[in-house]
Amino acid sequence: MTNAQVLIIGGGVMGVSLMYHLTKAGWKDVVLVEKNDLTHGSTWHAAGLCTHFAHNATIQELRATSVRLYRDTLPQETGQDVGFHPSGAMRITRNPDRMDEFAHVAGLSKFTRYELEILTPGRIAELHPLANLDGLLGGIYEPDDGHVDPTLATNAMARIATQNGGAIQRYNPVLSIRREGDVWRIETQKGAINARHIVNAAGTWGWEIGHMMGLNIPSVPMLHQYLVTDTVPEVADRIAAGKMELPIIRDPEESWYVRQERDGLILGPYESEAQPWSVDGVPPDFGADLMPPDFDRVEHIIEAAMARIPALGDGGVKSVVNGPITFTPDANPLIGPAHGLQNAWLLTGSSMGVMEGGGAGWFLAHWMTHGAPPMDALAVDSRRFGKWADRDYRVAKAVECFGLQFGVHYPYEERPAARNKRLSPIHDEMLERGAVMGAAYGWERPNWFSDKTGDTATHSFRRPNWFEHVAREIDTVTNHVGLADLSVFSKFEVNGPDTREFIDTVGANTAPKPGRIGLTHALTPAGGTRSEFTVAMLTDDHAYLTSAAAAEEMDWDLLKEHAVGFNVAVSNVTEDRGVLGLMGPKSRATLAKLTDQNLDDGFPWLSSKIIQIAGKTVLALRMSYVGELGWELHAARSDLRDIFLAIETAGKEHSLGFYGAYAANSMRLEKGYRGWGADLTTERTPVETGVGFLVKPEGHEFTGREALKARMSRDNRWEMVLLELETQEVDPFYAHPVFHNGKAVGIITSGGFGHRTGMALALAYLRIRGLRDDLTVEILGKPCKATVLSTPPYDPDNLRLRA
Repeated sequence: MTNAQVLIIGGGVMGVSLMYHLTKAGWKDVVLVEKNDLTHGSTWHAAGLCTHFAHNATIQELRATSVRLYRDTLPQETGQDVGFHPSGAMRITRNPDRMDEFAHVAGLSKFTRYELEILTPGRIAELHPLANLDGLLGGIYEPDDGHVDPTLATNAMARIATQNGGAIQRYNPVLSIRREGDVWRIETQKGAINARHIVNAAGTWGWEIGHMMGLNIPSVPMLHQYLVTDTVPEVADRIAAGKMELPIIRDPEESWYVRQERDGLILGPYESEAQPWSVDGVPPDFGADLMPPDFDRVEHIIEAAMARIPALGDGGVKSVVNGPITFTPDANPLIGPAHGLQNAWLLTGSSMGVMEGGGAGWFLAHWMTHGAPPMDALAVDSRRFGKWADRDYRVAKAVECFGLQFGVHYPYEERPAARNKRLSPIHDEMLERGAVMGAAYGWERPNWFSDKTGDTATHSFRRPNWFEHVAREIDTVTNHVGLADLSVFSKFEVNGPDTREFIDTVGANTAPKPGRIGLTHALTPAGGTRSEFTVAMLTDDHAYLTSAAAAEEMDWDLLKEHAVGFNVAVSNVTEDRGVLGLMGPKSRATLAKLTDQNLDDGFPWLSSKIIQIAGKTVLALRMSYVGELGWELHAARSDLRDIFLAIETAGKEHSLGFYGAYAANSMRLEKGYRGWGADLTTERTPVETGVGFLVKPEGHEFTGREALKARMSRDNRWEMVLLELETQEVDPFYAHPVFHNGKAVGIITSGGFGHRTGMALALAYLRIRGLRDDLTVEILGKPCKATVLSTPPYDPDNLRLRA
């Protein structure tokens, strides 16, 4: 019997990186078990490290941390090179939208301080003289990028980890996993291991290990192949002349990458018709095997690459590598707590294991050590997919992600695979009334409404085709009455004698009085914003909570963890309830036709009541995320359609219409309302986010209280501001840098056009508090003047809300 504080299941760069970082952080009795050789599959990796090219700051940091580890830290610690080649890397394009994407990522990188260079065709020729420039508009260059020998890097981390007390068991497959009391019991081929913490870092075997843990791991092995050439004369000549290694080059339109490998080249194609492999379990005898070549699948891509890099045709094919790599539904790794399980973690699902592995191990080690991730984790959190992400979903999305590995990442992008997993009770009614749907945590929800049957959204970095449709929706809400399907909310109930104390201590605010509504922010131990709950205290022993759709598993975990020691019952009623938003100056008149409840003085803003509509019981919350008089109407799922039809009929004389998520986003920005996951993140405190009026640090205990108080007094704390931007053909969306006197001092977290005010608006964090003059925002490479608004531009005194 072996006892471990942490058992890591799976080797390769991900598992070994975690072991390396945990032992360096002082964890003891860290054991890693691996079915095969420690570096199995490492030689399959051929591409560069994509050092900074990512649309999300957390993904950028994972990759940049990996590069620093391979390039600097490991050689210093071991005294040995791990095969890092500082070649640089570029992406080239003939697509104008791609140039917009390049400009957007380059803007984010100015804030994160990982500078990228936008390339002209002439500059492409300077950096990569073997490239044919025909038809190219330009590109983007990552000077710090390179490639590494995965086997050397993995072994170097393993050596440091074992020197720090870690233990590695090779060729020891896991047979079963179960929970016994306060520990995990793992049966392996070489004996049983009891562990306090268990980490699934099994990669290709991640789904199977997850199944043993009682989890659904939404990852799929996909076959990827690349070819290695013999000597390419042009490359050999460069080496003989003492020239630098060619930068890695990627053509996302043709879907390939090419990099130098000694005096030859490696070509890696990504076909659009991807091939899943061993979806329901890897063959027992599979180790570090490779599949036979399958050139027919990628012949057209190889031909395109040779047209762009003619030298590829001058070297014969020396070898072909065809092996599995794992893809999740969004191609990002699964990192963090395993939903519903105590002391269980995931570090798997990465299609770019070597690129992200060194940083991913650091990320999870920090989370396990400090109780919170080092950066906002939403892009990688292992709970961003729920039980609805079933086999059909994970396969369809993995195929889609593989085929769109080099796809343009547009703002407001909706990809079509594996839709209709979770449907509102009035889904069909929304479609009949022109809803164009988007996906939110598996749910179908109306993004906007069209008057054309079968209309779809255009993808663009400029104003899309739904801009005018959204303007009409907002006019309806502003001047008449608008109805929205808000059923995607996560919904929870708390019942029991300790309900008030439970709510008082779950976040930084205190519980509202019975019949009233409040907001509370649950914090990380470091004082960052973990979750945001709307709390309706129905009675002292009954509370109803709602939160963001994407937060469902995270918030469910949080509430269950917090319930320990309280005399309460906490339940997740997300699937049981539907929600309608009834908003606008005529909302009261519409609702008054359906209920005998006093809706004037007897139903003030931020209060709740149980009412009857069409003979159905409704929890009516007088609150609004859009800045107008209105109600959220929560009811049993089976009753929602009847309630909806009754409201629609009652509202006809008041010109009732419908609005979607895009209209709501525009209107909430005009009120300066923050959004969880975009503006509210674990990195910043509620005070920094501008909702300090909801923070009551005295008189009650809550997680992160002392850290919050300490951060509130620091001079280097950040500040969120609402900006008006002077823009032309493009509106802000997210991740645009804010400049002051030529220095990047902030970042846009959300933005859009405010149709009621005629303003382009954005919420932004500033690293330096108090900046008010000489601010600009760079959008797609162009500077826009930015003005800080001291009050929300729409109804700053909340007169319409309180009407």
